[in-house]
Amino acid sequence: MVGLFFCRCVKPYSNNPTLTFKHHIINHMDSTQHQRTIQHLFWRAGFGASPVEVQEALSKSRRQLVKNLFHDSRQFDSFDLVKTVPYMSLKKVIKSAATDREEMKEQLKDFAQERRETIGNLNDAWVARMGQGQGVLREKMTLFWHNHFACRSKLATFIQQQNNTLRTHALAKFGDLLMAISKDAAMLQFLNNQQNRKKSPNENFAREVMELFTLGRGNYTETDIKEAARAFTGWGFNLQGEFVFHQLFHDDGTKTLFEKSGNFQGEDVIDILLSNPQTARFISTKLYRNFVNERINEEHVANMAKRFFRSDYDIADLMEYVFTSDWFYDSVNIGAQIKSPVELLAGMQRTLHMDFTDKTPVLYTQKALGQMLFNPPNVAGWPGGKSWIDSSSLLTRMQLPKVLFRNETLNVSVKDSGDANEETVKRKNKFEVTMNWDHFAQAFDKVPEENLGKIVASYLLQVPINSLLLKTIENQVTFNDRTERIKQLTVALMGLPEYQVC
Repeated sequence: MVGLFFCRCVKPYSNNPTLTFKHHIINHMDSTQHQRTIQHLFWRAGFGASPVEVQEALSKSRRQLVKNLFHDSRQFDSFDLVKTVPYMSLKKVIKSAATDREEMKEQLKDFAQERRETIGNLNDAWVARMGQGQGVLREKMTLFWHNHFACRSKLATFIQQQNNTLRTHALAKFGDLLMAISKDAAMLQFLNNQQNRKKSPNENFAREVMELFTLGRGNYTETDIKEAARAFTGWGFNLQGEFVFHQLFHDDGTKTLFEKSGNFQGEDVIDILLSNPQTARFISTKLYRNFVNERINEEHVANMAKRFFRSDYDIADLMEYVFTSDWFYDSVNIGAQIKSPVELLAGMQRTLHMDFTDKTPVLYTQKALGQMLFNPPNVAGWPGGKSWIDSSSLLTRMQLPKVLFRNETLNVSVKDSGDANEETVKRKNKFEVTMNWDHFAQAFDKVPEENLGKIVASYLLQVPINSLLLKTIENQVTFNDRTERIKQLTVALMGLPEYQVC
């Protein structure tokens, strides 16, 4: 980061042409690096930004930009797309068709199709909010917690309820978030705690709350899990997805875990886990890997964990600390993360102010690239990092911009997708998008033609592009119309491997 401040410490000498030229070079390097750090913040604390938004941010300090991000995320709306109580609808279907097995099969099939469409609508609404809506920091944090508390459910109301819970507490206290998600119907169902009773304890939830949600593997014993499971007996939910404590199913005997004994209930276990500084360390490490760098800097993580624990697990305070720290903007962290499939889709929308008019190909692309919202691979979530990229997925990612804007085919299959509509989607061959290229091109009105490719690349890529490669791309774009030239440059640059990182 020395280069960022070097020009401010050197006085220009206008009567010396050599020094004046050197100062001009330093100023150019300084402004380019400053732009890249701003884009770094927008990518890590959100899903990127349009060139106009970046230009407007250039005159603001990092601290002011971070403050604005938190302010924009203060207010939020919960999703309210799903109205039907799932269990009640299913019971009506079975009851109305109880005398006709074939009729019941058809109605169950229709019910399943309606459920898939409803979950698809939720998926579409969330991608749209990430790519276009306000409160982008809250949505980015909601996406992080969606993976941290990885969960699947076939019940659309439960999915919507959990997503709203994550959004509500995304920037609040981690303890409140942990308690809310531990009493969430989708999670209790997914981890079998509805079946956790004193005569036959189920350890699934107790195990995952320690291994994946708080302490991390190796920081508890099997006895701790067994005793915690006893404390969580009786935790369940009703047909409306509301938390219910079944006193008759609860083991009210003395439990001993982490060398503490008492007539513990589930809330006591969560308090014990939060009182352990290892929880702050585990969450801080995961946040660092997701928002800073896959390679851990032990000193930075230790400082994060200490602050997190002392603040009573204040998520907003911790993230503000990260985003305003000089080390967050170190060159080693810029362009060091591979975009997740959802970040890729939402980022293209936010950068180009683009809208998908048909959700079906968007859902199919998530499947093809390995990150389907509301459908993590297991309770550990998506591993992220290098796992996002293999030879097949990289080719799919690189052809995606051409598919969007040149009406070409997304030539990819989803292995074992189980989707009966897959062939129909593949035959569709193209996305339907709304995009105003004239508006996008206005951001480059003052850029000289000879610098156009380089400047467009600086707004789209977080890593430097090889000059020969850029020259090749420029030579291939021969349109005289400037807007069309900018469009083709943008599509070509977004199709590079360099665009896959942020």
